[in-house]
Formats: sequence, C-alpha cells, structure tokens
Amino acid sequence: MASLSVGVTPWHYAADLTASALAAQAERAEQLGLHSFWLPESHFTGATSNPAPLLLLAAVAARTTRLRVATTSFLLPVRNALQAAEEVAVLDCLSGGRLILGVGRGFRPALFDAFEVPRSEKRDRFETALAAMRDAWAGKPVAQGEGGEPVVLSPLPVQRPHPPIWASAFGPKALAQAGRLGLPYLASPIEPWPRLVANYAAHREAVEAAHGPRELEVPVMRTLFAHRDVRVCARVAAGLERQAAALASAGSAVIRRAASAGLEDWALVGEPARVADGIARYREQLGVTHLVARMQLPGADERDVLECLDHLAEIASASG
Repeated sequence: MASLSVGVTPWHYAADLTASALAAQAERAEQLGLHSFWLPESHFTGATSNPAPLLLLAAVAARTTRLRVATTSFLLPVRNALQAAEEVAVLDCLSGGRLILGVGRGFRPALFDAFEVPRSEKRDRFETALAAMRDAWAGKPVAQGEGGEPVVLSPLPVQRPHPPIWASAFGPKALAQAGRLGLPYLASPIEPWPRLVANYAAHREAVEAAHGPRELEVPVMRTLFAHRDVRVCARVAAGLERQAAALASAGSAVIRRAASAGLEDWALVGEPARVADGIARYREQLGVTHLVARMQLPGADERDVLECLDHLAEIASASG
C-alpha cells in the first residue's frame, strides 16, 4: 500500500485572523512533516467567512517552504474564469509550485443570490469556467491584441500543465460531473460512512465510464482528534455532537442528513491507536491516498490540539 499523505486545516480560524497567526499554524504543520495546509471558501457566514482563500494561502506560502498549500472548495461558478486562472497561477508561482486546487460549485442559496448567479446554472458554469482555466494555463490565446497577436496568460503556473485539481462534491449529480471530468473527489467532512462508501463507488464508476480504468488520488476530509486522555476525547466528542445537533436544522437537506448520523460515522475521535485503526479502515476500504484532518475541535484547548498534531504526524510517518 502506498504511503498516506496527511494534511490539516487551521485549528484556529476567524475572519479577522492575522496573517502571522494563520502562518504560524502552517509553520507548525510543516515542522511536523505534514503534507499540506487546507482552507475552505465561504461567504457571508460571519466570523467563519473566508471569501478569499488564495489570498490567505499566499501568506502561508511566504512562511513555509515544503508544505503544500491547498483549497478545499475554490468556488468557480461565482468567478470570472480568466481572473481565477491568473490568481491560481500567481499563487502557484509564489509558492514555488506547492498549490493543490480543490474546486467546488457552492450550495448556499444566499451565495448565488448575492453574486446574481442562477442556481440552476452552477454546474454548467463550473464546467465552462474550468475548461477556460485549463485552456489559459495551457498557453492558448485568451484574446487578440490590437495588431492581431495572440494574448496569453502570464505568468503560467509552475506546475505543468496546472496544479492538481480535486473536486469537492455533494450529491449524485456533482459526483457524476467530477468523475466525467476525470477529477479526484474530495469528500466533505460531514458525509457519514455509508454515504461515503457509496459516493466513492459512484465516482469510480463515473470515471471509468468516461475514461476507462484510471488511477486518481483518493482524498478524504475527516474531523479528527487523537489524544491519550480519554476525558479530553470525551469532551471533544461531546462538542462535536453539539455541532452536529445544530446542523440538524440547516437549510440544506444534504447537511441535515449528514448531521443525523452518529459521531463515529463522520469523525475519528479517541486514543491514538484507535484513531490510527480508523484511518487504516479508510485506506483499506476506500483506497484513501490523502487524508485532510479537519481541526476545528470544540472542547479542545491549544495544548490538546498540539498533542493531537503530534499523534497525527506519527501516524503519517508510520504509514510511509
């Protein structure tokens, strides 16, 4: 079995977080030998909003040298494709070719209303934008100059033909689209285990139908907490269950369904050996190649999180 690449999200995040505070978390992840540092995109969500993940990752890239910088859901339907391609290329250059671009469509009605994008068009806009971005990264003309000369993107990404692109997906239509486009599927941290198994199977079928047998990365994002003190684990588990209960009244049916699952179906919480066994299950049954640990952990203080990171680094090292 191939080694497992383990990345993390920030464990402290707020919309007013300073570049120094965010980069310090990434530096800790790099010191531990972890693979990557991940940020989502979110709009109009108050203290948790992150409308410009590439901008924040630029601060992380400036303070690290080996750690991959990554988005979980760079939302293409609400962006100008050419401008997005330019910004991605700039960050890939700035980081020395360390970007992983997780792309998404978005699902919150307020997002599409605010950006004046019809919700019914989000998948078509996603696909059109991605095709335009790939063409631009390949150096194809994006316009014609006054003298008839082709206008091309500059700079181009360091990674050729472009950074790795993974697709965040909810629901069968999004999974089918990701598979047809040949994109690895990055599972949401709130998908319960039975749904996760079905989703990966559906994605593999869609990939094979469009491209034949094909080896792709198999990433998964899970809420994860490993700690030697069972009392601390119990406190974190209780906090996560309260989070899930709050999501049970969400507007999205997908989120409500996920929130109704038991904690063990969507999170790995417990002593280090137990968490390592849980990760092994994901690798054996789903073929997971990349684990993204969601580190927003209610009930865990800074010392608890740092111990968890140490255990996570040990698990990643043992997998190699």
